[in-house]
This record gives sequence, structure tokens and C-alpha cells, in this order.
Amino acid sequence: MASRGVVGVFLLAALPLLCLELQRGIPDLGIKDLILLCGRIFLLLTLLTLIISVTTSWVNSFKSSQVYLKEEEEKNEKRQKLVRKKQQEAQGEKASRYIENVLKPHQEMKLKKLEERFYHMTGETWKLSNGHKLGGDEDLVLESESQTSSETSNREAAKRRNLPKPVTKVSPPAEQPTQKEVLDLPEEPPEIAEEVVTVALRCPSGRVLRRRFFKSCSSQVLFDWMMKSGYHTSLYSLSTSFPRRALEVERGWSLQDVGITVDTVLNVEEKEQSN
Repeated sequence: MASRGVVGVFLLAALPLLCLELQRGIPDLGIKDLILLCGRIFLLLTLLTLIISVTTSWVNSFKSSQVYLKEEEEKNEKRQKLVRKKQQEAQGEKASRYIENVLKPHQEMKLKKLEERFYHMTGETWKLSNGHKLGGDEDLVLESESQTSSETSNREAAKRRNLPKPVTKVSPPAEQPTQKEVLDLPEEPPEIAEEVVTVALRCPSGRVLRRRFFKSCSSQVLFDWMMKSGYHTSLYSLSTSFPRRALEVERGWSLQDVGITVDTVLNVEEKEQSN
């Protein structure tokens, strides 16, 4: 369409020139000259049309190539964005799986080990146990009540049938340990005294007792102190916090002999009762 318009413009521009030539050379212009003039004008228009068509096709091809390149760039950019988005999603999923399966269990295990180490150092290892089921005492009460009702019904049935009463074995009450009447502890030395250690007793009730002793004191004074606090040696024993081991003493041994040379925390623990 553009080439046709250009050709029409050139034709309209060439008509006045043709008319001017005809007016100047009409007396001497013959048919041969007229035909030559028309041929020249036709050749000129043909050449111009060819140049215009070639130029127009070249310009259109250049524009189309630019549009095609721009469309390709947009497609490539969209494709790269999609690929980057997929890669980011895959990396995020891998990171979440790593955190869930590796990092989180590792941190939980590390915290658990630190907690166990802390409780071992403080002697509160009972906090690491699962504890007792709530309502356990109620279950025992219900069981004892049901057992009592069943025994009562059995006795009544035995009376009706004139059967001998079942003999129930009653276990003798456990002998309570006899506590010493008076336990004398050595006088507590002052804080500024030399060769003095501070010993703390962590009781099962959670109470902590502290007292100062000379390192040369007999190790038996620790058990006397425990008994005076209400924990008899037949039911309770002393153990160190870390490393955890039972405190062994013998007659004539001092606190320094049993390894108590610095401030120490001892745990009052209940002995296992043998059946």
C-alpha cells in the first residue's frame, strides 16, 4: 500500500512536467518524439517504483525482525523467570526438609543432652523421669474398695453356706527405725576460718540445708547431721552430685579423707527397700 501511494505521488508530480514539455514542443513534436518521451517517463517511473518497493520491503523486514527479536526476548525473559521461580521453590523445599529432618532433631538432641547434664550436675535427675500417672491414688482407692466389697460378699456367702472364714494373712507393721535421742554436732566454724568447707544437703522434699565444717572433722558428722534433720540412716543415704556415687565413710576418716576438700553438694536419697 505504501509503494502504490508513492508511485501515485510521482505520477501526479510528473504530469505537470509532461504538459509543460508538450506546450513548448508541440509545433516540432512528432509521433516518434512523443513515443520516446513516454518511454523515458515510463522507464523513470519503473525505476522509481523498483527502488521504492525494495526500500519498503527492506524497511518492513527490518521492523519485523526487530519485533520478532523483541518477542523472543520477552519469551526468553518469561522462561528464565519461570525457571528461577522453580529453582527457588525447589531450594526452599530442600531447606525446609533439611531443617525438619536434620537441623531440628539435632538441636532437640543437643538441648536434651544439655538438660540432662544440668540435672545431673544439680542432682535433680528425678525431673528426667516420666513421672506418675495422675489419678493413680484414686485408682488404688477404687481397687481397694472393690476388693473390700468382694471380700465382704465372700464372707456373707460363707456364713450362709456354713463355710469356714477365709484366713487373711496380715503382715506385721514395719519396724520404725529408732532415732538417737540427742545428736551432738561440732560447733560451726566462722566464715573467715581456714581449712573450712561448706556442705549443702539437698533433701527429697526440695529443701536445701547448708553448714560449715572443718576439713579435719570426722566424716560421720555428715550422717549425724542428716539424722538430726529427720532422715534416718536406715532409710536414707548420702551421695555426691557429680559424679554421682554413694558417699562411703569409715570410722576415723575425716572429710578431707573422703574427698570433701571444697564446697560440696550432697543428695539425701531414699534407700531401696528389700522385700
